[in-house]
Amino acid sequence: MVVAVGVEEEFHVVDVASRSLVPRARAVLDRLPERGFTTELQQSIVEANSRPHRELAALLEDLTASRQALNAAAEPLGLAVVAAGTTPLASLGSIDPTDDPRYRRMAENYRVVAEEQLICGAQVHVDIPDRDTGVIAMGVLAPWLPVLLALSASSPFWLGSDTGYASWRTLLWQRWPTTGPAGSFGSAAEYDATIAALVRSGVISDTGMVYYDVRPSAHLQTLELRICDACPRAETVVMIAGLFRALVIDACAQVRSGARAPKGRHEWLRAATWRAARSGLEGDLIDPADGRPLPAQRVVRSMLTRLRPALEQTGDWETVVELSEAALGRGSAAHRLRREAADGGRSAAVDLLIAETRGERQGPRTVPGGTLMRGYRAERDEAVTSAGEVRESYRAVLDGLQRQELGGLRARVRERDARQWQEGVTYRADGEDRPRLFSYDVVPRLVDAQDWALLGRGVAQRVRALEAFAHDAYGERAAVRDGVLPARMVEFSAGLREAGRTVPRGAVRIGLAGMDLVRDAARGWLVLEDNLRAPAGIGYALAARRFGVLEPGPGIAPLDGVPALLLRSLRAAAPRGAAADPVVGVVSDGPDSSTWYEHLLLARGMGVALHTPADLVVEDGGLVRARRASRTGPDDAPVPTRPFDVLHRRIDEDDLAKATGADGRPLWPGLLAAVEGGTLALANAPGNGVADDKALYACVPRLIRYYLGEEPELEQVPTLLPSEPGRMDEVLDRLSELVVKPVDGQGGAGVVIGPYASPETLARLRAALLEAPDRWVAQDVVALTSHPTFDGELLEPRVVDLRMFTCVEREGDGPGAVGLRPTVLPAALTRVAAGGSLIVNSSRGGGAKDTWIQLTDSQPDSD
Repeated sequence: MVVAVGVEEEFHVVDVASRSLVPRARAVLDRLPERGFTTELQQSIVEANSRPHRELAALLEDLTASRQALNAAAEPLGLAVVAAGTTPLASLGSIDPTDDPRYRRMAENYRVVAEEQLICGAQVHVDIPDRDTGVIAMGVLAPWLPVLLALSASSPFWLGSDTGYASWRTLLWQRWPTTGPAGSFGSAAEYDATIAALVRSGVISDTGMVYYDVRPSAHLQTLELRICDACPRAETVVMIAGLFRALVIDACAQVRSGARAPKGRHEWLRAATWRAARSGLEGDLIDPADGRPLPAQRVVRSMLTRLRPALEQTGDWETVVELSEAALGRGSAAHRLRREAADGGRSAAVDLLIAETRGERQGPRTVPGGTLMRGYRAERDEAVTSAGEVRESYRAVLDGLQRQELGGLRARVRERDARQWQEGVTYRADGEDRPRLFSYDVVPRLVDAQDWALLGRGVAQRVRALEAFAHDAYGERAAVRDGVLPARMVEFSAGLREAGRTVPRGAVRIGLAGMDLVRDAARGWLVLEDNLRAPAGIGYALAARRFGVLEPGPGIAPLDGVPALLLRSLRAAAPRGAAADPVVGVVSDGPDSSTWYEHLLLARGMGVALHTPADLVVEDGGLVRARRASRTGPDDAPVPTRPFDVLHRRIDEDDLAKATGADGRPLWPGLLAAVEGGTLALANAPGNGVADDKALYACVPRLIRYYLGEEPELEQVPTLLPSEPGRMDEVLDRLSELVVKPVDGQGGAGVVIGPYASPETLARLRAALLEAPDRWVAQDVVALTSHPTFDGELLEPRVVDLRMFTCVEREGDGPGAVGLRPTVLPAALTRVAAGGSLIVNSSRGGGAKDTWIQLTDSQPDSD
């Protein structure tokens, strides 16, 4: 009679939208029958148990049915199950042990070893004639088990990174005290005595914690194979089951003939296992016959030849040969996952696992969208899914561009560039003698209504908290007194200015805020930076719409009213006692400014005067007047007679402090006296830099909780402060994987991206950190999303961020956040990096895109 074989498969539970591992096994199991499915140590894993079968075809049918049932239970929950040793996207700390006394005890006793068991295996049970024969047979068949591991290898990724191993699960698994080769035993009694001694020692709590590569079952008369990764394809599991059954049959026959496992091979077996975990099917394996390294294909075929009598005995020869040759031709699952990740990123690798676990067979990845999208490959793209399909929300956009054809699109770009030169839509980076075109891309970026609502709440909340902090920093410093912030963060801030003390208690300090946000592939929207001094970009966002190649439809937020919203907030900032129609002006550093175009555009759009410091004078009584006509009008325009109530400051305050007025005298002292005396409001107020340096950024969530009593609506990039106790060692240890920024840097200056930095750059940075730790911050690298960008020939993915602008008014009296009313402008500026760069700043060759904010919710694309 043919020996029966059964399989236990473990499956990861992943969120379909994020592709990340999630602790929702219980939710899936609740939708399944109790028989055949169960929990595992971690709440992110479910186990399916087949019935024993004598035919591999019946086993395949059983495994396929279990996988279909699991997916049917998971899909309505927005989940999927994945059969692999590890998942490409997972994070520690987010998965707790299953709520079971045994699992809780294991988690407590083994700590990190248990916490990091985010791994899945496939176990195969084969009937044995008796327990003594089976225990002795374990040592006889052990040399061939690494070959089965290589055939199953499916875990190249760990916590989002490529480990370089085909089966990283093996390396994690072997940290338990009873894993790896089982050793040689002369009888079942000898084996049982050894295990009982291990339990008495307290190293393991029960016999269920014996995790040897092969072991006798504690409750069945079987040998259990435990060395293998979980396998995406059910056919691979069936192949391994057929091979293991043949190995057991062959080994038991040898035992009955008097064969015993040779002594002293434990180290050799561990080395062979390591080699299989490292190489999979794509490198050498250790030949069990003589210990030499040989190509994996030769070792697998040698095993097939050796096992042919047993395979023919079970009727499995043709099936197993066919499956084995297909596996060798296809390569290991680890190889396929790496190849998919290279083309489409880690998310695409998860998609491949989901599809193969379901029994689907993906063909070549293609991107619809015509010739413009030819060869388009992106790991984390907003317009194209990781499966290679244009998202539904972007199809009309990309089809609209494609209809213009390459020649027509180039002509539109040339026409746009000519108009930009004619209208002066340029940008002059620091150190450049001539302005250059502000680069606009032809593909607009879409932000759906649901995301925009979240972003609006989040940035408004930050502005309210930072306004409160700015008042506190120049007031009683309650946050320092109450231990929310260390005193040095205020006292030694590079943005702290004595001029900040001149701002009246009830004035709005942050009249206009510019918050930079990014989308992380796993964590969603994150705040990257707060800009509260003189944030630029509104004018360039308005110009992006004017110079767009495509016209937005009626469902996109219009930008016509943006200058009026800005003007309304500036008028509201007028000092108490100002006229009902306060006089607003814009003060700029002049035509040589890098953003002169924006100053002109906003002044004209608001219908207010534009001046440089040399046009202004402070008269007796603190009245600020212009001595020449506005720079937005003709040279012979009349000089305004009324004094200014509000000046929208578009010049760095340190530059303004050095400027002279129309009378040849320093302008700054008179301006500050006017601010303090209540005859002038500067928007934004002097000294706001204390609230937007990169060290304070790390503490903004604390400020939100302290000043507002609210939880942050938006997450931000995890940030380390080297100056905090114990943080410097962590920063130095992780220097090559962090982004390190100077706390007072702007425009990307001084930023070092660790993974892309040379050893010399990192050495210089290490010295700078040790010399002045309080001048730096270190952040995790963000997996920035990309967006299709036209390079003159094709669309290519480039990373993007988003600058959002918030105007602020105060309703009634009060300092800080009291009565503050933020208004988020629909003119958001999407900044896009130059090709191959991760820095989006214009000074580093970046450009911009029109940002289409959708007014109604759209159905999100599956990814």
